[in-house]
Amino acid sequence: MRIMHPRCCLRLPSIWRRQDGIAAVEFSFAAPVLLAVMIGAFEIGNFMFAKVVLEGAAREAARQGITGYAPCGMTREEFIQATIDRAMLGFSDPDRREITKRVYQSFTDIGEPEDYDDVNGNGAYDTGEPFTDVNGNNQWDPDMAAAGLGGPGDVVVYDFSYELDSMTGFFSHIVPSASRLKLTASTAVRNEPASIDPLNAGTCTI
Repeated sequence: MRIMHPRCCLRLPSIWRRQDGIAAVEFSFAAPVLLAVMIGAFEIGNFMFAKVVLEGAAREAARQGITGYAPCGMTREEFIQATIDRAMLGFSDPDRREITKRVYQSFTDIGEPEDYDDVNGNGAYDTGEPFTDVNGNNQWDPDMAAAGLGGPGDVVVYDFSYELDSMTGFFSHIVPSASRLKLTASTAVRNEPASIDPLNAGTCTI
């Protein structure tokens, strides 16, 4: 059996006290955490910016929609769509965004089902039971909304959604669903009580 020389044992404490290379060791532990924090900050910043843009686009669309105005040669739908395209900045990929417009007669109707006669008293609508066809689509709906931009005095809900890609893709290796996030924004407004034709093009003057 080999016996350690006493002089070697005397040198061990001095070796343990040496600090050479400790900064590199500490950095190797801190670097992954620091990198994750930096990437997370970029991702959150991108998410918040896109959310603000989406909400701004919804408000701008609603602001234009309530007036019933359309410029020469454009319908209200075309004008509002052009307004949305401008407001969406770099988040205008049509394959990733969805815009719906729901029309109601009042704010209290938002999200409410069409009235029906509960003949069998089971608390739910059954095929064949009489109902009030509010939106005129010849069927009972759990949401009485009609599609479109509405007429004078109508309440219109603008719903926006956009699928935002991860800026770096870093977190998708940890959570696959984090590679694409769905952002949503919604606003409800009442159209001005003026003469509005949802399909009328803007008036051209010579």
